[in-house]
Amino acid sequence: MSAPIQKSGAKTRAETQVVTANRLDDGVVVYLDPSGGWTERLDRAAPLAGPAALAAGLDAGKRAEAQQIVVESYAIDVAREAAGLRPLRLREQIRAFGPTVLQDPSSTARA
Repeated sequence: MSAPIQKSGAKTRAETQVVTANRLDDGVVVYLDPSGGWTERLDRAAPLAGPAALAAGLDAGKRAEAQQIVVESYAIDVAREAAGLRPLRLREQIRAFGPTVLQDPSSTARA
């Protein structure tokens, strides 16, 4: 008999988040930028700290969904590091930087 699958505990929020989604016309991963537009580069995303900033970012994502610019917008936890923003969850690292077969995925930036 195999062991039961363990699910992660309660989802905690880091001090900083960014809003991510997929662009509707081509499915590419995008991030909300400081001007309220969308960028393919995590290093150009708007870092959101605090409940008010997060709520405003999520509202911007919902408006973009209503305008059929993006789909499935949501916030992800990120860490601010000397090299820039880094997603805390592996799933989001893969979405941002590519497959885990790369030796150092965080050093790969999308053009």
